[in-house]
Amino acid sequence: MTVTAPAARPPLHQRALRTAQDSLTMLDRNLRHTRRSPDTMIMTLALPIVILLMFVYVFGGAMNAGESAYIDYVVPGIILLCAGFGASTTGVTIAVDLAEGIVDRFRAMDIARSAVLTGHVAESVLRNLVTTGIVIAVAVAIGFRPTADPLRWLGAIAVIAMFVLALSWVAAALGLLARNPEAANGFSFVFMFLPYVSSAFVPTETMPSALHSFAENQPVTPVIETVRGLLMGTEIGDSALLAIAWCGGIALAGYLAARLLFQRRTTAA
Repeated sequence: MTVTAPAARPPLHQRALRTAQDSLTMLDRNLRHTRRSPDTMIMTLALPIVILLMFVYVFGGAMNAGESAYIDYVVPGIILLCAGFGASTTGVTIAVDLAEGIVDRFRAMDIARSAVLTGHVAESVLRNLVTTGIVIAVAVAIGFRPTADPLRWLGAIAVIAMFVLALSWVAAALGLLARNPEAANGFSFVFMFLPYVSSAFVPTETMPSALHSFAENQPVTPVIETVRGLLMGTEIGDSALLAIAWCGGIALAGYLAARLLFQRRTTAA
């Protein structure tokens, strides 16, 4: 009887290169799906602009943001609100892939398993950065006047990208936890709720004591204050370190949870 020796496992750098290539393939697939989905494109582009116009022209006259114009105060918060909503759709797209059986087809192919999730998350980051650029362009057209130099602009974009990355991994985990796309869509409420109880739209000092304490110590507030400080030259303090810590911790927790849930969902009988 002839015994066949098991195939040698490829070196680490080869496995990493293959995973990167497979992730880029999945990214291209998800970008194609986004471009070919009119409703997704409309929601991605129109919703942030509608929210911006609503807060500036409907609520802006009744808001007091201190010495600065309200549009200069509120735009960073709207950017983070829309980024959170956009990131939440990652869970829905993953749930759709699971419901339609596409993930089972990927399992039968010779691709890295992690590439499936990485492709969704990378697409979310790119899509939301494009949306952010559009929101900022419209905001400038209606009166937003940032004072940032190129270095501070890069810093603000980096913070926004970290925020989207973190929420996208959490959304991926929630999409894997949900049993259908409708349930995954319901989880987006969490992403929409937190920015409202933060410094996004009004200073936290104007809130009742209990809400003020929550708003000051939840993850969205330091991210908003960092972006606002970078774009408008306001005081940042320790918000930047807190924003990086929150985004890094949330991204790691979301990644680990998504990886575990993906293994469970794809190995179930």
